[in-house]
Amino acid sequence: MSDPFDLPVSSAAAAPAEARAAVLARIRAALAAGPTPNLPAAPDQYAPVHPPLPEQDLILTFADNFRRAGGEFFYVETPAQLGRELRAWLAERLPEDQKFYVWEPDMQALLTEADVPFEATEADFQQQAAVGLTSCAALVARTGSVLVSSGSASGRRLSIYPDQHIVLARPAQVVADIGEALARGVAGATSAMLSLTTGPSRTADIEKTLVLGAHGPRRLTLFLFGA
Repeated sequence: MSDPFDLPVSSAAAAPAEARAAVLARIRAALAAGPTPNLPAAPDQYAPVHPPLPEQDLILTFADNFRRAGGEFFYVETPAQLGRELRAWLAERLPEDQKFYVWEPDMQALLTEADVPFEATEADFQQQAAVGLTSCAALVARTGSVLVSSGSASGRRLSIYPDQHIVLARPAQVVADIGEALARGVAGATSAMLSLTTGPSRTADIEKTLVLGAHGPRRLTLFLFGA
């Protein structure tokens, strides 16, 4: 009597075994041949992510990216020119019942020379602070950002609380990337808080509707003083 389980192996049942044997044969052949000679080179973990910016174009690159982010850019070369531009700006943007605050002694001296009136104290600051002017730690060309330090006499409030923020900077403060800017900021005031600002304060959290001035000034203006 024949064994009911002693059945011939069909070609369909033998196919997976043959395929497995073929795969294993290819694996053995590849291992015997050694490593593949054309593997991609290992990435350089320390290489910069972005290509370097040309040093002679840093100011132009910053101005372009600053405007793209929504900032307002002015370049002035003399105190007289700064006075004309800033007085015209304030005449257009500063409400009659509000004040223009400047707390840093160096900035106050420059505006006095430029014949621009300002409020040097904190009088009625919370009620009347429409515009504040501060210095900055650095300007980032690649992103058009402004690095502001709370270690200055302006503290943190003057760059955050007023509806409009003016930054007065020098061409030598323009650097290529954020890393260089942070290095300058830390070197300038190790215990200060550094704020990297790119354009006016904005949010689109609610129904994806863009709102300016939600968490800070709704207008950011920079005067680059070239003297």
